[in-house]
Amino acid sequence: MTAPVEVDPTITPDEVVDDVLQTAKPWVTIVWNDPVNLMSYVSYVFQKYFGYSKKVAEKLMMEVHEEGKSVVSHGTREEMERDVQAMHEYGLWATMDRQD
Repeated sequence: MTAPVEVDPTITPDEVVDDVLQTAKPWVTIVWNDPVNLMSYVSYVFQKYFGYSKKVAEKLMMEVHEEGKSVVSHGTREEMERDVQAMHEYGLWATMDRQD
């Protein structure tokens, strides 16, 4: 017989869900700035591949341009390997890493 689980009444269900999602998606895809691709093309790729709205795609593209990189997706290791491969196929520089 297992011991009963104690529940902290100060933790909301949303916080529990957030913790579960963080644990379930511990990897990220990072797209890096490069001297080759136009900003409009990078934004297009984010819209086409990830399905981001134009506004979100342009925000991420500006992070790549101004900060040198942007986290563009979160997920399992296998999902991020697929996303990095796709970015390479589009000609973008991308890597994956563990989420902070």
